[in-house]
Amino acid sequence: MHVPDGFIDAPVSVATGVVAAGAVAVSLRGARRELDERTAPLAGLVAAFIFAVQMLNFPVAAGTSGHLLGGALAAILVGPYTGVLCVSVVLLMQGVLFADGGLTALGVNITDMALVTTVVAYAIFRTIVKLAPHRRRTVTVASFVAALVSVPAAAVAFTAIYALGGTADVAIGKVFAAMVGVHVLIGIGEAAITALTVGAVVAVRPDLVYGARGVTGRPLEIRSSPLAPAAPGQVARADGPVADAARAPEPDGVRAPQPDGAAVPAAAPKRSARRVWWAGLAAALLCAGVVSFYASASPDGLEKVAHDKGIDKKAEDHAAKDSPLADYGVEDISDARLSGGLAGVIGVGATLAVGSGVFIVVRRRRAAAESERG
Repeated sequence: MHVPDGFIDAPVSVATGVVAAGAVAVSLRGARRELDERTAPLAGLVAAFIFAVQMLNFPVAAGTSGHLLGGALAAILVGPYTGVLCVSVVLLMQGVLFADGGLTALGVNITDMALVTTVVAYAIFRTIVKLAPHRRRTVTVASFVAALVSVPAAAVAFTAIYALGGTADVAIGKVFAAMVGVHVLIGIGEAAITALTVGAVVAVRPDLVYGARGVTGRPLEIRSSPLAPAAPGQVARADGPVADAARAPEPDGVRAPQPDGAAVPAAAPKRSARRVWWAGLAAALLCAGVVSFYASASPDGLEKVAHDKGIDKKAEDHAAKDSPLADYGVEDISDARLSGGLAGVIGVGATLAVGSGVFIVVRRRRAAAESERG
């Protein structure tokens, strides 16, 4: 759904640019509360993974394909504010390096693909999680529904933006019907990818999934007689229960005041996320470097609708059309498989580097602010 240059006129492009800049600024502040020393590097990995999976266009109808937007996936894995930043980094890398999505339309794309999808998806996800039983399966089901709805929501948002600033004279009603219709189908693919990814991470490390916090179960408490001595690493309570020392600490390492006779849980050391990070990086490189060669070559939903309805009549050449990585290939490499795979690997590396840099800086600013308050 990358909007190219020329689809939207200058005033609306500027307006959406202001909205996008505001969303990024707010998200930079909000991400400070979502990121810690473990999740900051993982957020960069999420951005790189979204970049990689977006290269995997899948067929949805005759002559039409779709690809992951990623807002739902990012919001659930690392938080809604960080999610907006993840998708924004991906869109920036795609526009600057690969001539995918217009540079003058960057504000439109961030507003539509980063802001709308993330806000809609996370709102639906949290609603389902609050109403449904607190189980791991609930997280996966909520991820599926949230991702499914977020894609046609982005199609509606694009139609609204086009109604305000479209450069071609087309019937908005027909654009709306075509955009929503095809993106409902794309949403099914988005939902499947999102649910499978979130479910896989929740099954292995639920503590690393932002949306699963407080959902995937309570810490274990072992109860025994009040006369029984406490085992090593445990604290006996006056009324009988014994709290396991491996019980999870309070958020941010702060322990809540305990009533008289209550156990004071000992904080367990945090588990390293290194294995998850390496596994995620390997999956991203595999998708971008190998699997992408087998992706559908059909135009995606927006490209198909734009061609059929005449939206693309005033499309402009991309400012980065001469980039050595334009169209996801490496210049001067004639072998299509090698060229596309190498371009994908470069894109994963660039997105990982930029995304990780942004999130580590955000995390350090939070740490600095906490130390000043302390």
